[in-house]
Amino acid sequence: MQLETQRLILRPFELTDDQAIYEYAKDPDIGPIAGWPVHTSVAHSRELIQNYLMAKAIFAVNLKTAPNHAIGSVGLELVENGGGQPFMGANDAEIGYWIGVPYWGQGLIPEAAEKILAYGFETLKLDNIWCGYYDDNQQSKRAQEKLGFQPVLTIDEMYNPLLDDTRQEHFTKMTKAQWQARHQ
Repeated sequence: MQLETQRLILRPFELTDDQAIYEYAKDPDIGPIAGWPVHTSVAHSRELIQNYLMAKAIFAVNLKTAPNHAIGSVGLELVENGGGQPFMGANDAEIGYWIGVPYWGQGLIPEAAEKILAYGFETLKLDNIWCGYYDDNQQSKRAQEKLGFQPVLTIDEMYNPLLDDTRQEHFTKMTKAQWQARHQ
């Protein structure tokens, strides 16, 4: 399945996205603030694409002008498939996203996330979509505010096994009713 926005193509990941993903994910300004380690090689990116990013409801973010060059990812970790957090409901998901530094500040992630929210609520029939951000990730906080997510929960000492650290994490949520009210 492929989704489109005004400027983007959101498509399933392919193993051949490894070089492009590595190009951006090796930047230390991206992964750690989002909760995952810096990619160390093209092979590392390929492994993560195969083991995580090729999941249902996770998409490569591509500009329409370069549809075969992934510049980030956006998608839903479905609770029904073991994703999300323990406090989420059975028909919930957690949205995650990132984009390469050269594309920051252009509104591309909010544009992609809007499409994923529609996909989650309309196609997957989710009840709630959650999102989280670490205390030091103000870009993600702003993106969530723009999208209409509401603050719900802060965990002062949230353990992250990917980085083997503990940080303050804020969780926001959008209900299906809130999303529908914004799009009437």
